[in-house]
Amino acid sequence: MTNYKGYMGKVLFVDLTKQTWEEFPWTDKDRERTLGGKIMAGDILLHHIKPGMKAFDADNWLVVTTGPLTGCGCPNTSRFNISTISPLTNIVTSSNCGGDFGLTLKRAGYDAVIFSGKSEAPVTVHITCDDVQFESAEELWGLTTGETQEKLAKYPGRLVIGPAGENKVLYACVFSNERTAGRGGVGAVFGDKKLKAVTAFGTKLPAIHNEEKLKTLNGKWTKLLHTHPLTGRQLPKLGSAGLVAPMQAHSILATKNFSAGRFDGFEKVSGEELAEHHLVSNGACTGCVIRCARRVNVDGKVVKGPELETLGLLGPNILNDDIEKILKWNYELDELGMDSISCAGSVAFAMELAEKGVHDFGVHFGETDNLSQMFEDIAFRRGEGNELADGTKRMSEKFGGKEYAIHAKGMELAAYEPRHAVGQGLGYATANRGGCHLNAGYMVVVEGLGLDVNSLTPHGKAAIGIMFQNLMEAVSAGGSCMFTSYAVLPGFLIGKPNLLLTRIVLAAFPYVGPVVNLLSHFTKVPQINIPLLPHAIAVKHATGMRSNMAKYLTWGAYGYNCERIANVILGQKADADKLPKRLTDELQDPNNPKTKVPLEQMKKVYYRARGWKDGIPTWHRLKTLGFDIDKSVYDQAVAAARTPE
Repeated sequence: MTNYKGYMGKVLFVDLTKQTWEEFPWTDKDRERTLGGKIMAGDILLHHIKPGMKAFDADNWLVVTTGPLTGCGCPNTSRFNISTISPLTNIVTSSNCGGDFGLTLKRAGYDAVIFSGKSEAPVTVHITCDDVQFESAEELWGLTTGETQEKLAKYPGRLVIGPAGENKVLYACVFSNERTAGRGGVGAVFGDKKLKAVTAFGTKLPAIHNEEKLKTLNGKWTKLLHTHPLTGRQLPKLGSAGLVAPMQAHSILATKNFSAGRFDGFEKVSGEELAEHHLVSNGACTGCVIRCARRVNVDGKVVKGPELETLGLLGPNILNDDIEKILKWNYELDELGMDSISCAGSVAFAMELAEKGVHDFGVHFGETDNLSQMFEDIAFRRGEGNELADGTKRMSEKFGGKEYAIHAKGMELAAYEPRHAVGQGLGYATANRGGCHLNAGYMVVVEGLGLDVNSLTPHGKAAIGIMFQNLMEAVSAGGSCMFTSYAVLPGFLIGKPNLLLTRIVLAAFPYVGPVVNLLSHFTKVPQINIPLLPHAIAVKHATGMRSNMAKYLTWGAYGYNCERIANVILGQKADADKLPKRLTDELQDPNNPKTKVPLEQMKKVYYRARGWKDGIPTWHRLKTLGFDIDKSVYDQAVAAARTPE
């Protein structure tokens, strides 16, 4: 139980091998240390994992967590998280989702559920208030994600996998309604455990510490999101797809397997094209006030439309300008249960291998008529699809082409070409789960997609990137959608680019690194807050826990270091923060020597600011943040990480 409000006070532990369940110990001290969500999950995994543990070991835990704001009525807080050892990267992955499972899990009385072991046969787990039931999923095995959810329609909260998860495609994902826990292969771990589906149902609601203050804050927060240039105009009007055009303008639109940053046919796959000719209506996650989701028509059925990543990576990055095909592929990938980012990245790499005469997988740049069949072959691991199902890194190790295998730590990069956004490049390399734009700190939002800070200078990018990484870590852990963090950026900097104050701020931005570093390390400052960051205030009103800007950054730093040291224990080497040579050694613009990612230069500053040595948190830094891991475990893991292969 808990003395704090907002939480349900219970964590469920499910043993799939024995088909038993019990309560997992989780104290208020744990809540104060981790907040919730992905930080909570990372902490649970850190204290469980052992050197050499792999994704498909029975003892690999699947940890599904909510945040303290989930179910408390705050805008855009239906999010939940799934963390585990990734089969794609062999390190910890976390995948966030906007479906309703997090809400229904809390209504069943739980803040989180941990799955251990493996079922002998396909199983569905039904979670209700004070009970867990195990039901055969034999009749569901082989069904798509949509078909599975239709079969389980009487249950309000559902997590399901499709054929890709069942066949352990290394980037298979998990669905709740139409929303996806997409990255890192969490769906493959579900499939390995024969866990086809999970449902949750209950009637409990979290208590609120100060309902009146939270209600007042929520009104102001909603107004902020409705009036901000990004969350109030661009996202509702164009969705994340609205970024295609500015990415083209700033030369950061991944094109032809990241060999370029601009695509001549970009307008045909843009957010404007989607909105004007294909949009049926806006959609939204439960409790969302932004409503950025696209609803489109595919073969006479209204379904979820593609996000920016899918448009970019199945458009310019494979030299395709047919948006109708992307709408169809997006639906097919969802039904099969595959991450469109990693799948599209693997296809683009296979296309370049074919173009260079290394190996012909049957897919070629600009030739897309057979891609639907290839996606099905990947999901069922048939023929050449079996090779693509293992992702870019393993393909490059088997066939060659490592210098243009576009991944970081084994995870394919998102659609932002970093040679014209070098801070984003640093983020890709240092992101704990691999080539993720969000775990990277989403620096590209200040390098052209929100603000227009000099995108080619390395100055300030390490310090600002760390602050953004920590901030987004905490925002996610609280239960909020990442898009709500856009409103942290003052609206005038985006809506009034020619204002003198805007020009002064943008010019000074790269040089505020020392100030940002001081803020990031003042973990004990009593009351620092920013009016544009209501998340921290909401946690205070919802839970009664001490929460302010400094505390939020401290939670984020704890979470970031937690996943990093967990990865080291799992075997991550000290030199793991890399990018492919195409991005660090080759100029995007042959006439501009700055158009490559100066990664090594920025990493030195980044590590020093983080309190890391060779990419590994020092013992002093961990103790400063309140870690309680065994010193001998730390020493052995660090020694192994610094030992050459």
